[in-house]
Amino acid sequence: MTMSPAHDDTDKLSVPAHIAIIMDGNGRWAKKRGLPRTEGHRRGVEAVRKTLRGAMELGIGHLTLFSFSSENWSRPASEVSDLMGLLRRYIQRDLAEMHKNGVRLRVLGTNENVAPDIVTTIEEAVKLTRDNTRIELNVAFNYGSRQEMVRATQAIAARVAAGEIGVAEITDSYISDHLDTAGTPDPDLLIRTSGEKRISNFLLWQLAYTELVFTDTLWPDFSKDDLETAIADFHSRDRRYGGLTAQTSA
Repeated sequence: MTMSPAHDDTDKLSVPAHIAIIMDGNGRWAKKRGLPRTEGHRRGVEAVRKTLRGAMELGIGHLTLFSFSSENWSRPASEVSDLMGLLRRYIQRDLAEMHKNGVRLRVLGTNENVAPDIVTTIEEAVKLTRDNTRIELNVAFNYGSRQEMVRATQAIAARVAAGEIGVAEITDSYISDHLDTAGTPDPDLLIRTSGEKRISNFLLWQLAYTELVFTDTLWPDFSKDDLETAIADFHSRDRRYGGLTAQTSA
């Protein structure tokens, strides 16, 4: 699945309510330029800033970014340390501007193995911005979708065992309410950069009817233009949610 050319009238189209992005290609971006991987990650943070600003300008209500998976702990310790430092500095440097611009920050995932000072930084940022309404920025950090579903299942099973709910009360919406994304609509559009075509344990439940767009653009090069191109591609799709449209049923 590839992306179609950008449309000049993209700004006239209604934008998806929720866009999720798997930010991929920092290491390859750096390798192509003979730079260390850390420089690729640093430039990736700049792409986060550009994408968030672009999303706000386009009027997108929810933006979810996959920043660090629960599987990423297997990377070299020095790289993990660099990634943790980048997250810490990003929040510290950008929090005031995000708050001023009406960004509500949420973090998906767990605190397991995360340094206490980073946990505190995240918690303070989430608390400060919790009443903002311009855009919700969900950062999937130390996140894995299967692990998320296990946590949700355990919480629901505990309620059943305690007699608080009956098995028949477990519906799809009830499960959604126990996921890390509770209260956030499922993504309309998922974008993955760098040419890879997989979803890598990301929002497995939430992506049930999401449109998928894959671009060869490496994440550090991703721009508002790329975002608009993906949205134009999204609008070319026929979303049927398992049913038939008037055209296909004719």
